[in-house]
Amino acid sequence: MDPITLLIILVCIIIGGMLGSLGVHLLPVGGAPAAMATATGIATGCVMLMTGSAMTGLFTASTVAAFWDSNPSVLLVSLSGGVGAMLMIGFSMFIANLLYIFGVGVVPVSGQVAVDPITKEPQTEYMTPRTSGHGVPSVAYYSGMVGGLTGGFGGALIYVILLSGEYAGFSAATAAIVALGIFIANAIMAAYNIGGTIEGFHDPKFKERIVTGLTCAFIVSLMCGILVLITIETGALGGVM
Repeated sequence: MDPITLLIILVCIIIGGMLGSLGVHLLPVGGAPAAMATATGIATGCVMLMTGSAMTGLFTASTVAAFWDSNPSVLLVSLSGGVGAMLMIGFSMFIANLLYIFGVGVVPVSGQVAVDPITKEPQTEYMTPRTSGHGVPSVAYYSGMVGGLTGGFGGALIYVILLSGEYAGFSAATAAIVALGIFIANAIMAAYNIGGTIEGFHDPKFKERIVTGLTCAFIVSLMCGILVLITIETGALGGVM
C-alpha cells in the first residue's frame, strides 16, 4: 500500500480517537452520586455510557455504509455515526431526567454555575442543600448532545476508513471490532482523566483537564494506528480483512 494511503488511515484513526476522548469529556456523567441525586448527570460511568453510544453510532454507520459496495462515503458514514450516537445519548439523558423529576422529585440544576450559560435560568436556589446539583440541566444536556455527536463521528470515522476498499479494506466485522477497541481505549483514558463526575463543557474540570485528555488520546490513537498499519502491511489478519 502506498505511503499516502497509510498516512491517511493513521491520521483518521488519530482524529477519530481524539474526537472520542473529547466526546467523553463533554458528557454529563454522574456515577454513583447521580444515582442518589446528589450530583448532576447520568448515573453511570464514562466508559459504559460512551461504549453504548459508540456501539449505537457504529450500528448506524454500518447501516449507512451498506448502501455502498466497497467505497462508502467517509463523510456521510461518519456523520451518520455521530447522529446515531447523539440520539442514544439524548434519549438516555431524557429518561434520566424523567426519573429524577417524577421519581425522585428534584429539579435538574447545575452545581457548577449559578446561572445556566444557555438558558440564563438561575440554578443555585433550586439546588438541594449538601448536593452538587442533580438531574441533567439544560447546559449539561446540550453538552451531552454535542459529546455524543463528536464521539460518534470519531468512532464512525475510524470504522469507515478501515472498511473502505480505497483505504484499509477490512471486513465489516473486523473494522467494527477494531474501531470499537480504539474507541474504548480512549474512553478509558478519558475516564481516568476526569476522575469521577463531570457536567460538560461549562464544568471547571473540563477546562482544567481537556488538554491532558486530548494529549493522552493522541498518544493512544497513534499507537493503535501504528499497530493497524503494521497489520495491513504484514497481512496479519489474513482472510478476515
